[in-house]
Amino acid sequence: MPYSETFKDHLLNPRNAGELDAPDASAELTNPVCGDRLRLTLRIREGRVAEARFLAYGCPPTIACGSALTELVAGRTLAECLTLERREVARAAGGLPARRQHAAALAVETLRTAVERFSA
Repeated sequence: MPYSETFKDHLLNPRNAGELDAPDASAELTNPVCGDRLRLTLRIREGRVAEARFLAYGCPPTIACGSALTELVAGRTLAECLTLERREVARAAGGLPARRQHAAALAVETLRTAVERFSA
């Protein structure tokens, strides 16, 4: 499966790359199989994601999924963030080959961990 134009755009022009200063919630997870890492920082206001930033280390799909994730969660409630599924992230990133679905899974798990840490 060749990568889509949306995927290439996320890769070449990642949205919300970097870290927030003094985030309200954050998480960094690593895929133990391939070693890809994703760090997510969130600013939460009135129960919604006001800002999201990411840092990704690994394959191009991890970068594209981190970028897409930050756009997907903007404005969502924390409860909505917990129901986000990896197929939504993969779709927002422009689609992923089957062997690269781990990138979307890493993005979703990192988001869930950050939200759970904030809610704890």
